[in-house]
Amino acid sequence: MKINVNIECTPEEARQFLGLPSVAGLQDRMMKEIEEKMQENIRNLDPETFVKTWMPLGIESWGEMQKIFLAQMGMGGMDPRTAYGADKGADKGDDERG
Repeated sequence: MKINVNIECTPEEARQFLGLPSVAGLQDRMMKEIEEKMQENIRNLDPETFVKTWMPLGIESWGEMQKIFLAQMGMGGMDPRTAYGADKGADKGDDERG
């Protein structure tokens, strides 16, 4: 035997019928708080803080980031300086002359 029951109601009506709490007030308070914090962060944002937030290690992290990108592209074993043909032979030094 198969019984189908179709009930048309709003989410609020279903919540009340099942005895679940209404979270609309909580959502409103949380959204206001999130909005206030975002606006505060935007107001306090200056270029120096922005750079420090996104690049905490400074310029030396660029080499590490480049190594990660090269590894993802399948060039993981390559030296970032020679990956695109630049600086060929720079790592061998001048010791090969004599």
